[in-house]
Amino acid sequence: MDNYLKLASGQNQTQQAMIKQSTAIPKVQQQKKQKIFSKKWDWFITGLMLIQSLLIATPSLGQTKTDTKIEQGSYTQLIENVKSNQVVNVEIDPKRQKAKVTLKDQDRKERYQEISIFKNHFNTELITKLRDHEVPFTIRPSTDNSATIGLVTNLIVLFLLFAIFLVILRRSANVSGQAMNFGKSRARFQMEAKTGITFDIVAGIDEAKDELQEVVTFLKQPEKFTAIGAKIPKGVLLVGPPGTGKTLLAKAIAGEAAVPFFSMSGSEFVEMFVGVGASRVRDLFRKAKENAPCLIFIDEIDAVGRQRGVGYGGGNDEREQTLNQLLTEMDGFEGNQGIIVIAATNRSHVLDKALLRPGRFDRQLMVDYPDLKGRQSILEVHARDKKVDKKVSLEAIARRTPGFTGADLANVLNEAAIFTARRRKEAITMTEVNDAIDRVVAGMEGTPLVDNKSKRLIAYHEVGHAIVGTLCSGHDLVEKVTLIPRGQVKGLTWFTPDEEYKLTTRNQLLARIAGLLGGRAAEEEIFGEDEVTTGAGNDIEKVTHLARQMVTRFGMSELGLVALENDDHNDSDYSQEIAGKIDHQVRHIINYCHNKARNIIQDNRNAIDYLVDVLIDQETIEGEQFRQLLERFEVSFQQSLEYSIKLL
Repeated sequence: MDNYLKLASGQNQTQQAMIKQSTAIPKVQQQKKQKIFSKKWDWFITGLMLIQSLLIATPSLGQTKTDTKIEQGSYTQLIENVKSNQVVNVEIDPKRQKAKVTLKDQDRKERYQEISIFKNHFNTELITKLRDHEVPFTIRPSTDNSATIGLVTNLIVLFLLFAIFLVILRRSANVSGQAMNFGKSRARFQMEAKTGITFDIVAGIDEAKDELQEVVTFLKQPEKFTAIGAKIPKGVLLVGPPGTGKTLLAKAIAGEAAVPFFSMSGSEFVEMFVGVGASRVRDLFRKAKENAPCLIFIDEIDAVGRQRGVGYGGGNDEREQTLNQLLTEMDGFEGNQGIIVIAATNRSHVLDKALLRPGRFDRQLMVDYPDLKGRQSILEVHARDKKVDKKVSLEAIARRTPGFTGADLANVLNEAAIFTARRRKEAITMTEVNDAIDRVVAGMEGTPLVDNKSKRLIAYHEVGHAIVGTLCSGHDLVEKVTLIPRGQVKGLTWFTPDEEYKLTTRNQLLARIAGLLGGRAAEEEIFGEDEVTTGAGNDIEKVTHLARQMVTRFGMSELGLVALENDDHNDSDYSQEIAGKIDHQVRHIINYCHNKARNIIQDNRNAIDYLVDVLIDQETIEGEQFRQLLERFEVSFQQSLEYSIKLL
């Protein structure tokens, strides 16, 4: 008994020491964690090791759980039961240091006692007592699975580490692969099903379609031309203003010919590293040769095809090396059978001459603004998928939109559809179309002006534009005069250009300048020199540009037939004396047109006052109504003048 108490007290001391040690462990672990978290990979590996230790400890923890059929007994009670011959059987587990005791008068399957024993008791006292009292006992150590679990856990840790290594290796391979693919082409590869565009969708540019129809025939039936010695054109250059359908034409060729379509922008070739653009050109043509016959479309080719020797770096910069490689691929030592290059630009005058020669770009097609018939065809194409009222006349819309590109017309119908949905109508009417045209041309509609001095001044300004433009020979017809603010302007006067004239005469330019100065002339005549406003600022800029072009480009001044400036920039290749003469001629033209506008305002002062009253009342006067009001006023004024003369 005393021996047992000493052992029990020793056990308590051991447990207390373990408790103290367990309370001290978290402090050490916290210090370690602060160091571990500073290194991401060390923290991860430490976590894996902790998981391993928990998995190894799991079986022993699970074995300490007691069954609901087990009764806990003391070691002293066990010795007493053995002495009193109450014990039937004992099973000793030295691994767990437990003894399962079956007593008399109890069913072994239902209930038995489990008693904790110590190693020294198992060796000496307990075995001796059991033998002395002839109590049957067995020694059955529990199965130790810690080694197997430890092996499995180590394998899991190794597998995770191997997976992490593979991820890191793959990422490094991707980085190196991107570095190796840096010079590869970024061209988008599209087959016929992805383009989905044919010549039926392209409208308004019939001349260009007829020319490109031959290219389609070359791709579909090359033997038809090669039989008589004709060669397939290597390149077609599409030149025209933005929005006229150059990219759409290229896609239509691929759709009609049912051939692979490579598309790429000229800016995608150029990089900051020398040689990358040339490498991409080589890779692009290599892919095209593998899929010949095919089309290569290069949009905005002026980004890479500008004239050599005019940029920074001379002939050693990246752009010029890319251009040299493009020239070699199109017509160099190796032939490109079945590959047609189509390029688009709106600045063909800046392209290198070597790029435009026959054998590279054999054909140059002008994709210009559509005419009246072309605009009507474009409107019919874009109106197919929209609910348009039967009363809407596409021809009338086409007549009102001269100078509009295909993109502008598509935008007009889209804005009209938006207005229709906003106003909760079932179909697009002419009201929505007219509002859409006004928005595309001048911007969003603003708040109407209040009837005051400022509104009357703006009305005189706009009527001045309209009446001078109407009474000047050769000027475009008035389309609309309005006081409704749009964008940054408070009032607008629109003119419809006559499409019959492809060229502009000197008389038309002078009439246009006089019409632009009509607003300032009306302010000066009606309100005086001191009351003129800043409303004519934009008009004066346009007037100066037109007058300067007449002097320096068109040869319509006393300086004669001399070209002194071009479209891109003003060349100062002339002397200071010539510069002074240019300024003098520009002022002379502007002053002449200004005096002409003031004379028209003075001679038609009564008509202007009448038209201003009508404009303030209605806020908008259409062009046809404006001409009718002016004609009606002139007739009534003439009749009243004749009547006054008769009275005299």
